[in-house]
Amino acid sequence: MTLKATEPGGKSGATLAENVAARLVEDIVAGNRAPGSKLPSIRNAAREYGVSKNTIVEAYDRLAASGHVTPKARSGFTVSKTAQMNGTRPRHVSEAVDIASLLNAQLEESFEIRVGDGRPPPAWAEESEIRRHLGLFGRGPSQGADGYGSAWGFPPLRQQIARRLSNQNIQATEKEILLTFGANHALDLVVRAFLAPGDVVLVDEPGYYPLFAKLKLAQVRVIGVRRLPDGPDIEDFAEKVSAERPKLFFTQSIGHNPTGGSISLSVAHSILTVAARHNVTIVEDDPFADLSLVPPNRLATLDQLNHVISIGTFSKTLSASLRSGHIAGRADKVAALAELKMLTTVNSSGHVERLLHRLISEGHYDRHLRRLAQRIETAATRVHSALSQNGYSIFAGNGGGYYLYLMLPRGIDDIELARLGAKESIFIAPGTVFCIDKQSPMAAGIRINVSRADDERFFDFLLRKLS
Repeated sequence: MTLKATEPGGKSGATLAENVAARLVEDIVAGNRAPGSKLPSIRNAAREYGVSKNTIVEAYDRLAASGHVTPKARSGFTVSKTAQMNGTRPRHVSEAVDIASLLNAQLEESFEIRVGDGRPPPAWAEESEIRRHLGLFGRGPSQGADGYGSAWGFPPLRQQIARRLSNQNIQATEKEILLTFGANHALDLVVRAFLAPGDVVLVDEPGYYPLFAKLKLAQVRVIGVRRLPDGPDIEDFAEKVSAERPKLFFTQSIGHNPTGGSISLSVAHSILTVAARHNVTIVEDDPFADLSLVPPNRLATLDQLNHVISIGTFSKTLSASLRSGHIAGRADKVAALAELKMLTTVNSSGHVERLLHRLISEGHYDRHLRRLAQRIETAATRVHSALSQNGYSIFAGNGGGYYLYLMLPRGIDDIELARLGAKESIFIAPGTVFCIDKQSPMAAGIRINVSRADDERFFDFLLRKLS
């Protein structure tokens, strides 16, 4: 006779063996039982689950049939290496997906007012340059461009980037520059090359939420460093470096996402001093570095790539669709990243890199940057003025990017505000998603993209919901 069970965690009407098997599967797919680890002996498992040894034998047989475990002669059962792919997502994968949920909203086009978006309107970027200069009627790459090419990326573009970095007072040779599929690919390479599960990293808080998702996926411990209007809080950074011994610190110095502030020279110097003392590598992600006519304050400028890995991209200044960026750093670190890139993606897009090389060499990119910088300055001034006139608190002045950070009045929930905005087709980026500590005071805010916020419907929404 087959017994039925309705014990905690089990399915009503399932057999005892089915319930035991289901509980073990939950542990396996959640990552609580690592691939290759042994299951308890039949005797110990029977005692642990309060069932007979025959029930455990049946449960283990079910797991073997489903591929979750592998029977080993005279040594019991071990968790299969592919077991976590069967069933629900592992916990760290689910956490990463939850963090990246705002990105999915940005990719959707259903909102009429996209004030929370991380990118400018197409008319500000690719429609003004890509279609005008690189349309289907434009000159195509040579036939020799169809091969994979070097994993380092198109050499002439790397040489151009080296010259541009030199103009920003950062000295880097071609061998210290690796081309990537944008900043997110660059961050992914850095995470995979230099971190292992259990390592500790520091990040800006609030900070770049897609990075948080990558770090969750890598199963590293993430600790936030309080962000101030002029950069990371020096005291908070020094305290956490000393106590936690992190391997890396991820930060943005220019037009910080989401607060919009930029680092001051004194803060940059202090951060580098602490990092050098404790041998912490800094990963500086600056998508707006090309916008400033005068070289801005950057950690990479002061450090000259000794303790800093610099990441750049064309996605915020030209087109997110091009998917091209770069990593600049010490030659040995960049060589390790190039090797990993070759193993994982073989190469980045030679066609895209040739198009970018042409845009830069023919002067189109720099002319576009001058127009874009003026547009951002005008929009930021207008939006900042409109918000200030209504008594709203702005965390920092615009530091050269697209963002301002509006601090919400006491009692206003940022997530609920985003829900209310969605009902009126207004996309709002709530501060909570940018924070590791969801109880942080900085979570009580929203990121505002100045290129998309100059809309009376948005200001009317704020007046109605924040008063």
